[in-house]
Amino acid sequence: MTATPETIVTTPTPCFTPPDTDALWKLVTTPHPVVGKARHLGEALLQAGIISEQTLLAGLQTQKAEQEIGIRRQVGQILVDRGDVTQDQLKHVIDSWLGEYMVNPAHLTPDAISLALVPRAVAERESVLPLLAREDALVLLMADPCDRVLLDELRFLTQRRLIPLQAAPGTLVPAIAKAYSVHPQTQRGSPTGAGAHHSPAAASRATSQELAVNLTSTAPDNEAEAADVISESDNTLVRLINSVIDEAISHRASDIHIETEPAPQNVRVRLRIDGDLTPYLELPARFRFAMVARIKIMANMDISEHRKPQDGKIDFSRFGGPPVELRVVTVPTSRGLEDVVLRLLAGAKPLPLEAIGLSPSNLVAMRDVMKKSYGLVLVCGPTGCGKTTTLHSVVRDINTAGRKIWTAEDPIEITQSGLRQVQVNPRIGWTFAAAMRTFLRADPDVIMIGEMRDEETARIAIEASLTGHLVLSTLHTNSAPESIARLLEIGLDPFNFSDSLLAILAQRLVRRLCTACREPHVADEETLLGLASQYLASGASNTQEARSAQEARSAQVARWRQQHGDASGSVRLWRAVGCKECEHHGYHGRLGIHELMLSDDPIRQHIRHRAPASDIRHAALAAGMLTLRQDGIEKVLQGLTDMAEVVAATNL
Repeated sequence: MTATPETIVTTPTPCFTPPDTDALWKLVTTPHPVVGKARHLGEALLQAGIISEQTLLAGLQTQKAEQEIGIRRQVGQILVDRGDVTQDQLKHVIDSWLGEYMVNPAHLTPDAISLALVPRAVAERESVLPLLAREDALVLLMADPCDRVLLDELRFLTQRRLIPLQAAPGTLVPAIAKAYSVHPQTQRGSPTGAGAHHSPAAASRATSQELAVNLTSTAPDNEAEAADVISESDNTLVRLINSVIDEAISHRASDIHIETEPAPQNVRVRLRIDGDLTPYLELPARFRFAMVARIKIMANMDISEHRKPQDGKIDFSRFGGPPVELRVVTVPTSRGLEDVVLRLLAGAKPLPLEAIGLSPSNLVAMRDVMKKSYGLVLVCGPTGCGKTTTLHSVVRDINTAGRKIWTAEDPIEITQSGLRQVQVNPRIGWTFAAAMRTFLRADPDVIMIGEMRDEETARIAIEASLTGHLVLSTLHTNSAPESIARLLEIGLDPFNFSDSLLAILAQRLVRRLCTACREPHVADEETLLGLASQYLASGASNTQEARSAQEARSAQVARWRQQHGDASGSVRLWRAVGCKECEHHGYHGRLGIHELMLSDDPIRQHIRHRAPASDIRHAALAAGMLTLRQDGIEKVLQGLTDMAEVVAATNL
């Protein structure tokens, strides 16, 4: 970086004019003698050599005399009015006294590393010129160095400690154009989101692991001292938490778990990726309070409350990140500590119905059900099994200009145009049931309710489905037949329920094998017979044939050889290996396995007679329903997942 001394910093005295890059770095990173010694503006003017002691004394005497008659003026203005100091000299000394410098970049050549940290699109849009990247800091020229919102965005983008400087008026635009034309390779890159990890800036950005090492190395070892030194506003800690969130997004994590322990045990950060918790980062115990406090500040929580759990939300775009919302919950643990769990809500778009993993027969049946103008469709399963994603995929399939679709959700995780989406808020009485009653007065065609949590919501949903509306909702049950038993137990009228029910879809999520590294092997007869045993045992009631169990297994294997085998009848199974694409897990993404129960006359009769779930299950299997385990085995044979995943997901 080369510079002409008189163009770098405009100050009234030579001591503020750095002769080279090292001097500039020293100037902006260490206090100037005027800044370090002067206690008052008059003293700063004196040290800068602008005035003499006699002039300062005269000015102070004038100020004192004016105060006695009720006139209040600053000593600097008095000296300007007396002609001892010009207005420009006063401004320059005040700037240097406060540690501010005005820079003219006309003859400066910013280094390539600093330019790589800020893409040209951002620099031109925000009038920002990166000058110098050294250690963990970045020196910036800005039109307004006090713009906190912009500084937060740039801090997140660069993952550096920022030193903003005031640019001389009218100099930034030509300097930015000149700098980026000299280094055109720095123009590529995405300013935010996952794309930033693939830009040239990514190579210069500090990762969360590097920031953790930096934070650990700069913190005191004494535990008593650390409580006072490490704060939630520590620059490196702020950047560390932003980096953890950003990297969790790029790793497709659904949750971030921050777990605190009593000293000397470390603070542990784990990410839930594709349904599995993965250790990600560890920090010394002395950071446990500051990390939790920082996240509470981001989520607008009460940082002084440690005894009760709290809920909040973080709009990550406010801190310079991509447009991702995080749902935050803090949980008090032993010894006055707190754990934090952050759920990432990326505002994703709905998947096409054919992309959620439905088998061809289930896909056809589901689309036939959705052609009905009224009735009740339920999706059931445990928390985190993708029920909301499936509902939105179903709604996407019927979301046309001719339908009015209302949804009540908590929270709104997926958005799509054409829907009228409502966020419920039980704290003010705006519950699912209240939303349902309001929707019925708003001329709906389709109503989607996030969850049937109580008898009132379920009753209103059934009434709506019987009065000409298609109603979709979710339920926390293990299987489709159990959903019927659960709703009857909470007090629903069996006759109305039997008339309204169209279908119940139970589902689970299994990890999808990485297609870049999965390894095939030919399944021997014993393996296939073992799979057939599990397949037939899962749906025993629809295999009541006058044959032995061995014959039934052999017949099933023969069908698989015909459906999934090669020309010689060999069936291949696939196993997880691990590669760079899947971060050596062997799996990449998830898919659903499903159990679709369609309502027919036998099932309606069972509902009206309050039959047990086992009887309803037998009737559904007799009608051709495939169980979760059976649908999972079919996907194993297709090479989409492996048997360990299916067994883990369907081990009821």
